[in-house]
Amino acid sequence: MNQAWGLTHLFPERAARHGGAAASRASPPPPRRCRTIAVAGGKGGVGKSTVAVNLAMTLAIAGRETVLLDADLGLANVDVLLGLTPTHHIGHLLDGSRRLEELLMPAPHGLRVVPAGSGTRRLAQLGNGEHAAVIRAFDTLAAPPEFLLVDTAAGVSDNVAMFAAAADDVVLVVCDEPASLTDAYALVKVLSRDFGVRRFRMVANMVGNAGEARQLHAKLARVSDRFLDVAIDFAGMVPRDEFLRQAIRRQAAVVDAWPSSRSALAFKQLAGAVDTWREPGSPSRGRIAFFDGQDASPAGW
Repeated sequence: MNQAWGLTHLFPERAARHGGAAASRASPPPPRRCRTIAVAGGKGGVGKSTVAVNLAMTLAIAGRETVLLDADLGLANVDVLLGLTPTHHIGHLLDGSRRLEELLMPAPHGLRVVPAGSGTRRLAQLGNGEHAAVIRAFDTLAAPPEFLLVDTAAGVSDNVAMFAAAADDVVLVVCDEPASLTDAYALVKVLSRDFGVRRFRMVANMVGNAGEARQLHAKLARVSDRFLDVAIDFAGMVPRDEFLRQAIRRQAAVVDAWPSSRSALAFKQLAGAVDTWREPGSPSRGRIAFFDGQDASPAGW
C-alpha cells in the first residue's frame, strides 16, 4: 500500500492541515483504460488468427500488458498456434464453473490467452445473449490489461459481428484474392449498417510488396467509399515469408521464433502504429462493448 495515500485517507483532517497540494500528489492514479482490437476478415484462410497472435505477442514483448481472446467459438486455434494445452475454455465461463480470471492462460512474454474450445458443437451454436455474456464478463476483471486482442471467427455471423462491434477498433485482414475482398466488404457492410461501426483498419496479408498492399487497400476503400458511409484506413502489410510458415508449423509466433524475419519486422511496425491510432469514440447507443464499465476517459494514448 502507498504510505502517503494510506495516511491521507486514514487521517483526512491532518492531510487538510498540511495543504491540498501534497494530498493531490499522493492520490492514486486514475484507472487505466483497456483498448480492444478485434481482428476480423470475413473469409477464412486469410491469416486472421496468425495476425492476431503475432500482433498480441509483439505488444507483449514490448512490455505492454496484453490479453488475447479466441472468439472463434467451437473452432478455436489460438492455443494450437501457440502450442498451449488449455484445460478450461469459454464454455466453462458460460456454465458458471469458472470465472474469467481462471481462464487466463499464460503464454510466452507475459501474454495471456482466453481459450475458446475446439470441436465443441455447443459453443458453435451460442445465441446472442451468450455472446453478450462473454463480452460483459470482461467487466469483472479486477485489473484490465492495456490491450485486449480479439480473434474473431470467419464469416459474417452474429458471433463475428457482435465481438467485432464490441471492440474499439476493427482490423480487417485481407489477402490478394477476390473472395477475400468481397467477404471483407460484406463484413464492413454488416458492421456499419447493423452496429454503427464507421471506422476500420485494413492489414494486407501475404503480399509481395508495399505497392501490392496499397493496391488491395485502394480496391476495398474505393467500393466502400462509393456505397457505405465508412472510413477504411491502411494499417500495414505482412509480406509472404517462409519464416512465418515455419513458425506456424512450430506452433510459435514468428516475432518470437524469428524476430528479424521480414514478417516479424512487419508485425513490429504494425504494433508500433497502434499507439498512433486515434482515441476510440463511445460505442453506439444500445451496442454492447468490452469493458463498458471502465472510465470513459482514455489514458495513455
